[in-house]
Amino acid sequence: MIKILIADDQQLVREALGALLSLQPDLELVGTCGRGDEVFPLVEQSSPDVVLLDIEMPAMNGIEVAAQLKERKVACRSLIVTTFGRPGYLSRALEAGACGFVVKDTPAAQLAETIRKVHAGLRVVDPALAAESFSVGSSPLTDRERQVLVAAQSGASVSAIAQNLHLSQGTVRNHLSSAITKLEASNRFDAARLARERGWL
Repeated sequence: MIKILIADDQQLVREALGALLSLQPDLELVGTCGRGDEVFPLVEQSSPDVVLLDIEMPAMNGIEVAAQLKERKVACRSLIVTTFGRPGYLSRALEAGACGFVVKDTPAAQLAETIRKVHAGLRVVDPALAAESFSVGSSPLTDRERQVLVAAQSGASVSAIAQNLHLSQGTVRNHLSSAITKLEASNRFDAARLARERGWL
């Protein structure tokens, strides 16, 4: 049996995925949770073989969880299963150590087969998303530019962003200007939107 754990902030999705996958004779659901930080104690308790991770979750997103699982050398493999099939998310997830990346509208039988392949040590990526990711390319943003844009999404002022990130206001303005130029955006809010749509935030 392949033991699976599902982490998704939507209860309905967790229950539906769990019910569908439990119909497979070789898959066993050993736990579910709705927050990224809840994955680690559950992994310790239930020792899953494959952890299914949504990207957008409270406390820690799925990409951060995948990175932590790899860093801690946990004996399980992670598979991103998300609504947000954005090219930038794919490259970031694979860099973080995820072993697969599929979208939630994947048919149940195909998802089950993906889990089997990931468990067997293969890396599985949604082919359409892989093609789109290749055409979009990698993020041109530096880590600091990305952090500044994440902070700018909420509409925070330059001074608030500077205080939050422990930077000078001039430095924040420079990072925003650089990000706007790289993304060919009209302003910082447009830059944040474009970066988010491409999965770079």
